[in-house]
Amino acid sequence: MSKGRILVVEDDFDISNMLRIYFSGQGYEVQVAPRGGDALSMTRKQLPNLIVLDIMLPDMNGYDVCRELRTTTRTSHIPIIFLTQKDERSDKIIGLELGADDYITKPFDIEELKLRVQNSIAASERNKHIDPKSNLPTGRLIEDYLRGLMHSERSWTYIDTKINHFDAFTEVYGFVAGDEVIRFMALLIGEIIDEVGTADDYAGHPGRDNFVLITHSNDSDRVKDRLIDRFDDEVKQHYSFIDRERGYILVPGGPSGEQQVPLMTLSVGSISTRTHQFSDIREITELAAEDRRRGLSGDDAGIDLLTTSW
Repeated sequence: MSKGRILVVEDDFDISNMLRIYFSGQGYEVQVAPRGGDALSMTRKQLPNLIVLDIMLPDMNGYDVCRELRTTTRTSHIPIIFLTQKDERSDKIIGLELGADDYITKPFDIEELKLRVQNSIAASERNKHIDPKSNLPTGRLIEDYLRGLMHSERSWTYIDTKINHFDAFTEVYGFVAGDEVIRFMALLIGEIIDEVGTADDYAGHPGRDNFVLITHSNDSDRVKDRLIDRFDDEVKQHYSFIDRERGYILVPGGPSGEQQVPLMTLSVGSISTRTHQFSDIREITELAAEDRRRGLSGDDAGIDLLTTSW
């Protein structure tokens, strides 16, 4: 199985051929473009996982190629490693300002370049699974973390949280305000971990209004209670004074044209290795989500239609 697709943009045949042979032998699929225009054309046809880009090219310089790739939505995420004979600080700064991920100077150590390629591709893959609003890991990374925990002898508790009435809030206040609540929740979980958790605790964001916290604390109930209490107290800052005072918002709909929806709260459920043995990841997430739903009030239960999914 290929480790990824590398596009080498280099007009020196000896260098490009050496890189093609070496990285092919390392398990990568390698394409070579001798000109900047060729690189842009090839990238549009088939996205590489990484580009090794020489700055000095016969038709356009590598900076222009990088600028074009970074300003095109479809190619803006591709890691770029600049390859050049120049070793001037100003040249490096230009490349990094344009969005290059790394920079290596000729003559280079092929083993060093291999490590830089591996690290850049790995970082790019991780970033695909980081939620851009919360800056927390999403499904696949959470799964990988849980797999590691299932082989650990340490005890831990998986805490599943959901923001109740989040959809109603965004309907009234808008998606920008909703994004602020997501960022607030991510920061709050981090502060709770610092306050009553442990240094090894883990936070994740499976999707939208659903967050997870995996704690190694011996008192997971304290972690949950502190999370709920602080959320209830601090989420009010996201509402207008009038809505805070009356304790609800008015959402379009219902017989009278508007319906009252309570302010956002947290529903929380958990499952622990102290009381269960798990056979797979889905069992963990489903049991925690079930515990969370059991704790909902009647009104919240009617709205809670989402479960943790990957």
